[in-house]
Amino acid sequence: MDLQPTLNNAVVRLRPLVPDDFEALFAIASEPQVWEQHPSKDRTQRPIFERWFEGALTSGGALTAIALDGHDVVGTSRFENCRPVEREVEIGWSFLARSRWGGGLNGEIKQLMLDYAFEHVEAVVFTVHSQNLRSQRAVEKLGAIRTGITVDPQGRGDNHVFRLERSLRSSAGRSAG
Repeated sequence: MDLQPTLNNAVVRLRPLVPDDFEALFAIASEPQVWEQHPSKDRTQRPIFERWFEGALTSGGALTAIALDGHDVVGTSRFENCRPVEREVEIGWSFLARSRWGGGLNGEIKQLMLDYAFEHVEAVVFTVHSQNLRSQRAVEKLGAIRTGITVDPQGRGDNHVFRLERSLRSSAGRSAG
């Protein structure tokens, strides 16, 4: 599975993250509301975001979201932890411009990623911090089921683990946004 495909629908294009995306994504990440339910609230600070961005670049799975209505960068998401033996991949590390919240764009991005992932794997995993209720609801709208809790590796509390099986993917989840 190529973890950095280019994916398109009528609303958004996902393409591999490149260094030139930094300023546009930092402008989005510098809004405190983006991180209000996330344990890394300090990503609004340039040096902290620079470290996050470098990690995204080196991950080999980060994607930049470009809205087709204005061709502007509106967010990012990532494929990671592809486990061919288990036939699963993780989707996460996502954030979206506040101006695009509530309009269904996050659902469009996730549906593109899920459609692509399910061409290659049997299950998609989402790991969401216990305080991030907004993201937990979004993942549940996709049809994912909470399967466990893990301790955050950086000592920031607990993460909820969700799983979406290709065979159980609901038609309601396909149209969620």
